[in-house]
Parts: sequence; structure tokens; C-alpha cells
Amino acid sequence: MSELIPADAGRAYELDRRHVFHSWSAQAKIDPMVVTKAAGSYLWDGEGNRLLDFTSQLVFTNLGHQHPRIVAAIQEQAASLCTIAPSHVNSARSEAARLITSHTPGGLDRIFFTNGGADANEHAIRMARLHTGRHKVLSTYRSYHGGTSLAINVTGDPRRWPNDTGTSGTVHFFGPFLYRSAFAATTEDEECTRALEHLQSVIELEGPDTIAAIVLESIPGTAGIMVPPPGYLRGVRDLCDRHGILYIADEVMSGFGRSGRWFAVEHDQVVPDLLTFAKGVNSGYVPLGGVAISEGVCATFAERPYPGGLTYSGHPLACAAAVATIRTMEDDRVVEHAAELGRTVFGPGLRELADRHEWIGDVRGTGAFWAVELVGDRTTREPLAPYGASSPVMDAILAACRRRGLLPFANFNRIHVVPPLTITPAEAKAGLSILDQSLAGVSMNNA
Repeated sequence: MSELIPADAGRAYELDRRHVFHSWSAQAKIDPMVVTKAAGSYLWDGEGNRLLDFTSQLVFTNLGHQHPRIVAAIQEQAASLCTIAPSHVNSARSEAARLITSHTPGGLDRIFFTNGGADANEHAIRMARLHTGRHKVLSTYRSYHGGTSLAINVTGDPRRWPNDTGTSGTVHFFGPFLYRSAFAATTEDEECTRALEHLQSVIELEGPDTIAAIVLESIPGTAGIMVPPPGYLRGVRDLCDRHGILYIADEVMSGFGRSGRWFAVEHDQVVPDLLTFAKGVNSGYVPLGGVAISEGVCATFAERPYPGGLTYSGHPLACAAAVATIRTMEDDRVVEHAAELGRTVFGPGLRELADRHEWIGDVRGTGAFWAVELVGDRTTREPLAPYGASSPVMDAILAACRRRGLLPFANFNRIHVVPPLTITPAEAKAGLSILDQSLAGVSMNNA
């Protein structure tokens, strides 16, 4: 441990509470966990407890913690070129761009690098507005697109409310979500058809010629991992083409193998006009995001300067981590492994849990990207925690998981199963077993 960094967990906690301002938190009400080290699918807290990481932190450590190839790539890059202004070419950025475009849907061959997902979405929207000459942006309720000024207004979950002035040119609509259908649908086909009809109505009522882009998480992440029904994304693509609207696919969370494909739009064979990414592109080892840009949008800025940029765009250390991450994913067939985990471990295992626990109302997902929706009553589907908050019984379940050695990801009334894509089947099954025991150990009477 460096002499500049306190190794003692107690000292680290003391300094954190004295000097660190935490995001999305009431500062006096939090008791953050100290993490002292991590490796593979595990991390260790300040008391020395080993926890199986079913969160991938904020769903970004796709290759797990301390992967030796990524660590070595960062060290090697640091020894030759730590940083350089984005106006200059650097080999790490060039190779990262090549590798990313080798996996993006057809025609998205130019990469604008950002520092994360929120600014990727900000710049994609800026590009769409400049390209079309229009201003409005449509996005769904139950979505998350980032915490910056525009991205939080495009967001459709409660984190938007304190920041929303209604002046950012954003309009929200209902996406497909059969379990809590806004369209009284009873089948996936009905949900798909009615959701597209609803979107068509919103476009007509807002005025097609005023709409620059529709921004969609290909699979909404923190909002609930609602896998869209087959044909929905293709239907959105068709509506965009019909009205001259750009389609922005937000793949910040669902991209780079999380859904069992390199990008989740591949499940519906869709090519968007702009695709945003971050998180899994380099497993979050160094902050990095970006926008993959179609030829048509890129042509807008062939002779006209693009009015935007970032000091650390294409940072060499971040791009070196991306190169190592993507090459590892290719060599080790990580995407195929994630798809297999979904088919043989998470899908069957979570459905078995639903058979045993009455308060599991719905299980949904793909690859290593799953949500367990907890309800107080399966008939009424009353959530076990209110929209935008937690509840004592949810807190009890999460605490029970921690005591048994599992770090869970929770949002409102849901537990998301989102471990590193490199988790072994045995580790994945062990995590599901802990979740099973924890659900059984908390009485439904507390709900």
C-alpha cells in the first residue's frame, strides 16, 4: 500500500465521512461500506468479510475485479504515455476505436470518446439536434441516461424529479413492460403492438418535424431490466425512418456482452444512428465512454466543426484498458459465456426461486442481466417497496444477503442479478443459493 493512502479501514472510513460528499445520498443518513481489496468475482469489506459481487459495482466490472490483462495494459501504457491532449493521435485510442467498431452494428464506424455514459448521451443528443435541425428528444419513463443536466432530464425515473424544469426539450412516453403494462396487454405481442401504437401517437401529437431523436436503453438497466418484446426495437427503427428522427441506442449498461450479445440491439437486429457506451467497454477500470456514429451523422460534420469536446477524450490509460478488455472478451469468448450463463444458470435458477417464494412476482432478463421483482401480493402485484424508495423488508433481505456473503444490487422493489460476465457457473449458483436462503430467512409477515 502506498504511504499516501491509509491502509487501515477505520481510518479510511473516518476520512470518508469527514471529507467525501456522496452522490444520490442524504449525507447524514449513510453508512458506506469500506472495500479493502477485490479479485475476480469477490471483494472484501473493511471487517475482512469476503462478498460475492452480484452487482459488478454499478454494472461495469464485466471482466471482474483486478483482471491481470487489464491491470498489465494500464501499467504498460502508464510507462510510455500516461496522458495526452485529445487533438493528438495516440495508439491506444486508435486501437480502441478499431476494436469497438469491429463489434458495433453495421455502419457505426466512427467513435467519439467521452469520460462516461452521461456525457456520451449528452453528446449523442447534441449531434442529433445539429444533424436534424430539430430540438425535441423522446425517451421512456422507467429509464436512466445519466446524471448531467441534459441526461438527467432525458431520464425517466425518480432521480429526474428534483432536477427537471421542463425546459430541456425532452418528452417521455411509455415503453413496453408487460408485467406492469400501461396498455392492458396480456401477451408480449399485444404489448409490442400497443407500445408502438402509443409511440406513434406521441410522435404525431408532438409534431414529427420537431423531434430530433428517440433515445432508448436497448434493455433498460437500473429502471428494471425490462427486455423489450421481439420486434419492438425494429418498430422504433421504422418509426424513426418514417419521420426523419434519429434513433439513439443507449448501450451504456447493456453493451459489451452484458445481455449475451456484444450489444443488446442485436437481439432485434437493429442498427441505430448513434450508439452510446461506457461501463463494460473497459470494465470500468479507468473512466471511459463514447458515441458510435453512423456515416450519415458523421457526414454532417465533415466540413462543419462539431462544437463539443472533452479534456480527457480518448485518455490513453482508459483506452489501453479498453483494448485489453475487448481482446480478452474475444479470446476468452466472454460474450458467449454470458449468454450460456443466462440460458443454463440464471434463467432456470431464478425461475426455481420464483416457484419457492411467493413474493417473487416476476423474473426477467438475458445473459448476465436479470431482475427479480418482489411483491407483497402476487395477485395485486403490489411492490415490496414503493416506486422511488426502499422499505424495511427490502432492507432486511439485503442485510441477510450481506451476512451470508453476497453483495446484492437493489433498486426499489427489485434485486438485480448482474455479476461479472466472467463469473463461473459454480459461483453463480452459490450466489443464487444465498439469495434463496435470504428470501427464506425474512418473513413475509414483515412485508
